[in-house]
Amino acid sequence: MLSLPEKILFIVAFVISIYVAYRIIIRISRIISRGHGKIEWATARRKIWTTIIKTVSLQPTWRIRIIPSILHAFVAWAFIYYLLVNLIDVLEGMLTDFQFTDLIGPIGGPFKLVADILSALALIGMFLLLIRRFVFKPSEISTRNDVPLNPKAKLGIRRDSLIVGIFILIHVGSRFLGQSFNIALNAPDPWQPIASNVAQLWADISKTALQILLHVSFWLAIGTILAFIPYFLYSKHIHLFFAPLNFLFKPERKSIGELAAIDFEDQSLDQFGSTHLEDLGWEQIMDAFACIMCNRCQQVCPAYSTGKILSPAALEINKRYMLNIEGARIAQGEQSSQTLIEFAIPAEAIWGCTSCGACTDICPVGNEPMRDIIDIRRALVLMDNDFPDQLQTAFRGMERTANPWNISPADRMNWAEGLGVKTIANSTTPEILWWVGCAPATDPRAQKTAQAFAKILNSSGINYAVLGENERCTGDSARRAGNEYLFYELALSNIEILNEVSPARIVTTCPHCLHTLKNEYPAYGGNYQVIHHTQLINEMLNQGKISIDHNDYGPTTFHDPCYLGRQNGILLDPRDVIRKTGNNLVEMTRSGSNSFCCGAGGSQMWKEEEPGEERISADRFREATETGADILAIGCPFCMIMLTDARNDSASDMQVLDIAEIIAQKLQ
Repeated sequence: MLSLPEKILFIVAFVISIYVAYRIIIRISRIISRGHGKIEWATARRKIWTTIIKTVSLQPTWRIRIIPSILHAFVAWAFIYYLLVNLIDVLEGMLTDFQFTDLIGPIGGPFKLVADILSALALIGMFLLLIRRFVFKPSEISTRNDVPLNPKAKLGIRRDSLIVGIFILIHVGSRFLGQSFNIALNAPDPWQPIASNVAQLWADISKTALQILLHVSFWLAIGTILAFIPYFLYSKHIHLFFAPLNFLFKPERKSIGELAAIDFEDQSLDQFGSTHLEDLGWEQIMDAFACIMCNRCQQVCPAYSTGKILSPAALEINKRYMLNIEGARIAQGEQSSQTLIEFAIPAEAIWGCTSCGACTDICPVGNEPMRDIIDIRRALVLMDNDFPDQLQTAFRGMERTANPWNISPADRMNWAEGLGVKTIANSTTPEILWWVGCAPATDPRAQKTAQAFAKILNSSGINYAVLGENERCTGDSARRAGNEYLFYELALSNIEILNEVSPARIVTTCPHCLHTLKNEYPAYGGNYQVIHHTQLINEMLNQGKISIDHNDYGPTTFHDPCYLGRQNGILLDPRDVIRKTGNNLVEMTRSGSNSFCCGAGGSQMWKEEEPGEERISADRFREATETGADILAIGCPFCMIMLTDARNDSASDMQVLDIAEIIAQKLQ
């Protein structure tokens, strides 16, 4: 029990701590509210249970770094539990004859047992995590020196980790020792076996000394909380609160790559994209507060992994440090003193992003750095007319001929000569509308995929048709490059045609077309059932509409296109098709939703790769050859072009084939 002076001191310290925290929370809420958009409360209500499950299970952290994730879980679970433990300890110290364990009866024992175990695990976990960070210093938790990172962050991240680590050791350790002192004063507690064993160390200490130690341990445990709360809100460890808020309030997406629409008919808009931090959406600003600064996004980023200066982690960290520096003026409605390009991420890094979505997919707190990058590109293109010259050719092609290859619409069906492919103009109510896509219609290598798929469709007897000369680019490359207005024009034109055709189903041989038609056109009035050609092939095999030979042509590995697997969850159908051919499927180290990019996405297809140690496609192709497979199976024309070039550069004998080509070779 606390003495009266101690109770008064605690109340004063509590009021001061809460007041300071309140002021900081108000500032943070005002900062976040500067971002555009509003919280969708109906969506948040639907996500309450999933948020609780994610927060308690720490499910997003288990995909990589398993051992550190386990140690982190020990600390996180103890922190969550200690929210209740600390409240009870304060009540027991402040109120006469109040014993929580007596109040709750039979569950009091299990409550103490969980606290005992979690206290020990948290101390072990925190100690080992500090050893890892400050002794072993693994490369994945640091950022290369060539990546622009706020100078204060380089010291601040380590400082915060040390401060928080010491705080947890003192806070949890003091509370744990306090329980052992209490046990030594009274009797062993079977519900606190670890603390009871430690209590034996104090057998020779007098009761007076134990009483003093008990009070000291209480003040170290609770006092550190009161002192830490204001600092906690300022440090990176505020993610403990903002991670659940991110899970709860983040807008729902049809895909992690789905971008928000800009209403160009809204005459009140005078800012397109994000030039300053406060131009971002409210959820993108909140990302900075939720960021753990764990560098997981950086670890899986294809640009960073191949030596480029893009680090999605550095982007979020720089945002956070800018908010620490200029948060007060932003909260008051003023403009930040520097643009995002000046303090958060340089232009070279902006144009190095492949929009693969790996950073968003891996983030344990739901941050979306890729979305920030696209928004900054939008501002550079639409507001500043500042973008790589090489993109001009693709933009001009999409503007003039409706495809980035700048091929005349009159030549769009040349690939289909002699294949009997019908256009919608001379077909009656087809079962399938095949959206061929610009690459399969125009690029010589990708045309082979289109020709192979046409043979498969013809063999199946399915009634299908294509749009022919009326098919235009979906605008994916324009949108990922930041040219939102060009995408807007292409989308509206395509939707007008598609709504008139009203297809039952659309099949694409390009994941980028699939993603755009399926996930982004609905915002403009285009709602369609869209599938990938590997899904349709698998369906036709299952239904017996096509028959193939099952001779094993050699071990085959499959490269998951980013916009097929990670961004649209189509992982099983391509593999099912490969297995049904009789070929032995060998997986790459990075596969499925963890697949590594080919380097073409984000409009990289139309420009030279930013400087780095090697090309992204070379990294990926080397991984494919390490499997020992004879065939590299592909499901995307962009991936086909990039990995074929990588194969040619490496003088490898590995065949690079689309799944449609593999099936076409085996058609009976």
